[in-house]
Amino acid sequence: MEQWAEIRRLHRSEGVPIKEIARRLGVARNTVRAALASDTAPSYSRPSKGSAVDAFEPQIRALLREYPTMPATVIAQRIGWSRSLTVLKDRVRVIRPEFRGVDPADRVIYQPGGCSQWDLWFPDYRIPVGHNQLSMLPVLVMTLAFSRYRSAVMIPSRQGGDILAGMWLLLSQLGAVTRKLVWDRESAIGGKGKPTALAAGFVGSLGTRRACQDVCVRT
Repeated sequence: MEQWAEIRRLHRSEGVPIKEIARRLGVARNTVRAALASDTAPSYSRPSKGSAVDAFEPQIRALLREYPTMPATVIAQRIGWSRSLTVLKDRVRVIRPEFRGVDPADRVIYQPGGCSQWDLWFPDYRIPVGHNQLSMLPVLVMTLAFSRYRSAVMIPSRQGGDILAGMWLLLSQLGAVTRKLVWDRESAIGGKGKPTALAAGFVGSLGTRRACQDVCVRT
């Protein structure tokens, strides 16, 4: 699924030739051609494998909450980590900005059409939905990183299908697609930093790049 989406992004968004895509991804040219010819994502899927560090994440967060600059080596000692230090360092690198904040020196400079930020807003107002029922409905908000232009639409739920339908509507109204679509830890899109199959299929169809953030995982 991710390979299919990446092939389409490289070719459609960045104009990379088929031969170069095959070289970069280590696949056959026919595989690249098949991905470009198909508007539907591959139907196969692999069971996700958890990381050994998942069970330690609550302890890591507790330490960083109190000591935001604590080195990963010290964290390893505190939580009794006995596996690869690289795996732990990678997770700490992802989590730490939640507690330390962003260094002004790391401020990102955006280019026109480069990135759009997506969020859900839950207004404190109940909407009539029929049969004498009232419900608090989410509002999907799109913000263009360069211009700060915003657009929004109310959607029925925060389920993946409703979110992606809302994204399609806002992008259609905009008349363009940014190179990156950035979400902040939205479970229906990719709460663990990896896109869901539904989200990967969506961005593959658009030929753009997704960045599902678990704090700050920008590609």
